[in-house]
Amino acid sequence: MDMVFNWLLLTVAVAAGWVVGRYSKQRHRSRKSIDNEDSVRDRLQFLFTNYSDQAVENFVQSLAVNRDTVSLHLSIGSHFRNKGETDRAILIHQNLLARPELPARYTPQVTFELAMDYLNAGLLDRAEALFHQLMGDREYGRRAARELIELYQQEREWEKAAQVAQTLTRSDADPAMFKTLAYITCELSDAALSKDDRWTSQKLAKEALDYDRSCVRATLLLMKMQIRQGNYREAGNQSLKVFEQNPDFGPEAVDRLMKLEREHGDVGRLVKKLRKLYEQYPGTSLLLALVESVERSAGRPAAIDLLRQELELRPSVRGLLRLVEIAGYEKGMTTDEGRLVSRIGHLILANRPVYRCVSCGFSGQQLHWLCPSCKQWETVRPIQGVEAE
Repeated sequence: MDMVFNWLLLTVAVAAGWVVGRYSKQRHRSRKSIDNEDSVRDRLQFLFTNYSDQAVENFVQSLAVNRDTVSLHLSIGSHFRNKGETDRAILIHQNLLARPELPARYTPQVTFELAMDYLNAGLLDRAEALFHQLMGDREYGRRAARELIELYQQEREWEKAAQVAQTLTRSDADPAMFKTLAYITCELSDAALSKDDRWTSQKLAKEALDYDRSCVRATLLLMKMQIRQGNYREAGNQSLKVFEQNPDFGPEAVDRLMKLEREHGDVGRLVKKLRKLYEQYPGTSLLLALVESVERSAGRPAAIDLLRQELELRPSVRGLLRLVEIAGYEKGMTTDEGRLVSRIGHLILANRPVYRCVSCGFSGQQLHWLCPSCKQWETVRPIQGVEAE
C-alpha cells in the first residue's frame, strides 16, 4: 500500500513541478493551475507532516528550479535543518546550486543557506570556506562575516576573528562591532601576557581601548601589567577607571584594588577614595572595602558603626556576615547565635550565582567576558541585590 501511495505521490509531485515550472512562462494562461506561494507552502507542510521522507525527497527532486520556485526549495531546506536533518538540507542546497537553471541572483542566498547547513552539521571548514566566499557580496557579506566571527570565537581563533571584525568596522560604524573587536583584541592581549610578552600585551590592550573606550577588560589588563612591572600606585589608579567605564563591574575593580593594597600598599590610605566612590556607586563590595579601610585607619569600633549604619539603609547578606564577624571579635566572643548566623549566611551565599547575563539571564559563579549562552561580550556582570551586591 505504501509503495502504491508513493507512486501516486510521485506522479502528483512531477505534475506539480511541471506546473510550477510552466507558471513563469505562461502566467497569463495558468493562474488557476497553481495557487500562490503561501498555498504551496501549506501543501508542503502537509507533506512534511504526514508522509515519508522518501516521498518528500521525490517531490523535491521533481520540482522545477526557476525564480518562482527557488524560495520553495529554500523553505524545504530550512525545514530539514530546523528538524535537525542537516544531511537532507545539505543535499537540497547542493542540488540547487548544481542546477544550471538556478538564476544567478539567488546563488549567494543558496550558498549562505548551505554554509549554515555545514555549520549546524559541525563541518566547520566547509562552512568557513563558503562564508569567506560570500564576504564580498553586497547582500550577504555582512551576515557571512558575523557568522565567521562567531565561528572563530567558538574555536578561539582570535587572530582570524579580529581580521574579519576589522573588515566590518572599516565599512560600518556599528558600536556593537567595535565592542566585539575590542574584546577579541583583549583575548590576544591576554594571550601575549600569558607568554610574558608585556610590550605586545600592552599595545593590544591600548588598541582595544581605541576601539571601545568603555572596554573594562582592557583596563583590568593594563592594571595587571602595571602590577607585573611593579608600578603599584599606577595599577591602583588604573583599577578605579572601571567605575567611569561601567560601574556594574565596580566589584571586580575593588576586589583587585584591595588585594593589591593588602600585598603592596596600605589599605588604610584608601578611605577618602573609597568613601567618594561609595557615595557615587553604593554596593556591597565597595562598602566592605571601605569598612576594611576605616578599620585600619580609625579602628574597629568606627568600622562597626559605619557598617551598621549602612546595612540599615542597604541590607545585604555579605554585609551582615562581616558585621557579625568583626562585632564578635570586638566583644571578644564567638557566641552560638553568632556562629549560627554565620553558618546560615554562608550556606545561602554558597549556592547562589555571583554573575548573571543582562541579555539572556545565564548565571554562574565565574565571570565570563563572552556569555557562553547568548555569545555577547560584556553582558555577564556581578549580580545586584540583598544576597549579592
